[in-house]
Parts: sequence; structure tokens; C-alpha cells
Amino acid sequence: MLLPKFCSRRVFIALIVVSCHDWNVGGTVYATDKESNKKDRVLEIVDANATSASEMKPYTERIEHANAVVEMLPIPGGKFKMGSPETETGRRKDEGPLHDVELSPFWMGKYEITWDAYDIWMSDIDVFNREVNKIEATTRDVIADAYQKSQPTKPYCDMSFGMGKKGYPAICMTQHAARTFCKWLSAKTGRYYRLPTEAEWEYACRAGTTTTYSFGDDPDQLGDYAWFADNSEEKYQKVGKKKPNPWGLYDMHGNVAEWVLDEHRPDGFPLEKLTAKNPLLVPMTLYPRIVRGGGWDKSAIDCRSAAKEGSTEDWIAQDPQFPVSIWYLTDALHVGFRVVRPLEEPTQEGKDKFWEHSEPIMKERPIPLER
Repeated sequence: MLLPKFCSRRVFIALIVVSCHDWNVGGTVYATDKESNKKDRVLEIVDANATSASEMKPYTERIEHANAVVEMLPIPGGKFKMGSPETETGRRKDEGPLHDVELSPFWMGKYEITWDAYDIWMSDIDVFNREVNKIEATTRDVIADAYQKSQPTKPYCDMSFGMGKKGYPAICMTQHAARTFCKWLSAKTGRYYRLPTEAEWEYACRAGTTTTYSFGDDPDQLGDYAWFADNSEEKYQKVGKKKPNPWGLYDMHGNVAEWVLDEHRPDGFPLEKLTAKNPLLVPMTLYPRIVRGGGWDKSAIDCRSAAKEGSTEDWIAQDPQFPVSIWYLTDALHVGFRVVRPLEEPTQEGKDKFWEHSEPIMKERPIPLER
């Protein structure tokens, strides 16, 4: 598929009137915005409340002042074998060695984050709707605006590259952009969202299976579950149009690859640096970092449950901006993400030192990369 010439971008924003009454989306009941000061920090969704794994339910997260939601599914905690055996067809060195991992319960996005939700953050659609409709900002809005009004910078063209927006997965964002979206979504809702760790992603993808794919070992069945090079018609497709995995997650194989938090190690898992429970290899270099799940332009081998890809500077090779953007990827049209929410929210210290820690600190580059 040929990349279009870079062009100026106009943002078309639909005005959306937000009701102040209780409302229902997908069976999930939302409270009104007229809450106490304490509740004003959390957008009340009854099904999102849980203090134990047994209380966890599917729920639909609402993005206020805009017409988009994020559907979340509970993922039970447990143990699994991470990586692939040496006998697996297509296995690469970075998928080993096989090792035992234990994970705490979490919720995960039923689908990849779509443009419907991502554009709200990227284009300040909710802020615009508040201002036009003279809706008073909530405590959540005020906190969220810090992650939104001045970031990201305006894109240099339509970042969907003409492949579609409504119902399609958002693409071409850096890991930094995906992380910032999660911080914004957390502030908007009062619930803690982040990217999954590599271990959480593979655990959820496998959904209790030990086979090459979540549906078995036969790549000839992949077309029933995934959009990939053989059936995608050289573009991504709307989310949720193929069969889900055993835990109800869609497009874990194919459609778009998905950012996780971890640094990529081409030689395999550095087990000496990873804990057995809730492991995370905190990224200490900008490249490479991991995306999981293959993509619409990838082969069946690349869509296996254990397969991964490391990011490279080639993903911004055609960036026309000066300085080079920290938000957009010109040459990673297969890269998107989905979000998770842990049952037990970490402390702020834990977030700063581990879950949200990343080096180097992302700033706009003073000069473009040498070509």
C-alpha cells in the first residue's frame, strides 16, 4: 500500500449534546454528573466496582462529553507458561525461554482502542463540546485537561491514511502517545488505565490455551479469527468482526499490533531481571519496545500467541516534522493498542517507579534524525 503525500489536516468535530440524566450503554448503568465532591473524582459505573476477583464484571467505560465508550472484560488472575517451545513452527529467539508467570486479576479492553475514542483525546473533542454547550468542567475534566489541551501536537496528515475511522482501530501512535492517552482516560474516569505488560497481553491472548494460537495449532483457521496479510485487502478492518478468543477478546491475533509496556530483548527474556509475579521489563531505551499480536500486513507466523515485534527508528523514517514528533509514527500503519485496568490499583509511588516509568523522558527532538 502506497503512503499518501503528507498534507495539512482539518479537524471536523461534531457537536454532541450531553444529557444530565442517568443513561445506559450496552447494559451498563451510569450515574449523573450531579454527584458529591467525593464521587466527582470517579465517574460512577456500577459494574466497574469490585474489591475481589469474584466481583469483577464486564463493563462499558464512558468518555464524558463525547460519543464514545471503551468496553472492558474481566481477566482472572492465574499462572501460565509464557513464551513458545523450541518445537513451535516459526518460533524466534525472543520468544524464549519458556517460563512460569503468575498474574493478578485485571480488566482488558474487549477491542483495540478505536479512532472513536482516540480522536477525542487527540483532537480535544470533549473539551470543544464542553465549551460550546457551556457545560461546567468536573473535577475529572480539570485533571484530564493537563494530559490533553497542549498534547499531542497536531498531526501532519490524516493518520488513518485513508483506511477508515469510525469503528476502526487507531494507529500510528508512539508508545509515549498511547501511555499519555491512558493517563488522560484515567483522569477522565477516575479509574486507573494503562497499557498491558507483555505478560498480561500474552496471558489474555492465550486465554488458558497452550497452543500456537488461542484457537489451536492450525494456521489455516486463522482467517476466522484475524485480519492478516492473506485476507485484509492491504488495510486494517473494523474491530470485532472476527471470532473472539475463549475469554471474549477480539483481534488479539491480527488487525493491528498492540503496544505493551515492556522493552524488547531480541535474545529472549532476561529472567534475572523479571519477577515471577506480575513481571515487567521497564523500558530504559527508546528502541526497541514491544508490540504484540501481528497485524493486517503480517503473516500467520507473526500472529501467533507468542510472537512479538520490536519498535525501530524506521517507524518514523518519513516524519516530515521539525523537530521529529514524539506522538506519531509515519511508517507503522499496523501499530495500535488496547488498555488494561488492574483490579488492585498501585500506589502513586508504584506507578512512578515501575508501572509508568520509562526512559528517556520524551521531549520534542531539537533536530531531526539523520536520514
